[in-house]
Amino acid sequence: MSALNEPPVEPTEDDLELLRRAQSGDFAAFERLVGRLQGRVYAVAYRILGQAQDAEDVVQQTFLSIIEHIDAFRGESAVASWVLRIATNFALKVLRKRRGLPTVSLDDGDESFASVPHPEFIAAWREPPDVLAERAEMRELLDKAIAELDDKHRVVFVLRDIEGLSTEETAEALGLSVANVKVRLLRARMQLRERLTRELGDAATRVVPDHQHS
Repeated sequence: MSALNEPPVEPTEDDLELLRRAQSGDFAAFERLVGRLQGRVYAVAYRILGQAQDAEDVVQQTFLSIIEHIDAFRGESAVASWVLRIATNFALKVLRKRRGLPTVSLDDGDESFASVPHPEFIAAWREPPDVLAERAEMRELLDKAIAELDDKHRVVFVLRDIEGLSTEETAEALGLSVANVKVRLLRARMQLRERLTRELGDAATRVVPDHQHS
């Protein structure tokens, strides 16, 4: 499966209207909201967990939780952001259970920009990125590269760069500081770029990095 084939649906004013109606007991409005957001919830869960069945379970758990706690929404963020934060928390619980761990190591200490590694493979791409982006194999390669990121960087990248949550919303969803989110996002972007450059770069243009003076 390549979830990247379906770009995220942009949030609309109707999301809030539907949620308010659902809070007043209009179940049809709730069903419409589910229909609008369940694709994004599934995509987030799938990118975090990498398994379709687990992602489907997260979708069910997310919307059951929203039914039970629908009055908890106070309008402090977009409806979609609130729903995706709930989905992320359920996905992280699945990761913990899968690994038999009390926690997933998303908060294992602060990171700084000084700790971000230098790129090792620097080269011009053989074709422009916008041309490559139109190809199915490029989307598959990107999906694979995202899946290869470690948990703490992949989750930040998915929420911030793919689903479009703000840095603050991503930090809140993951229980991290804003500074940690920024560093982990930078790490994820650099790892992805290096991974893609090794596949798509023109070796004849490769520049050997010199880190002696950094």
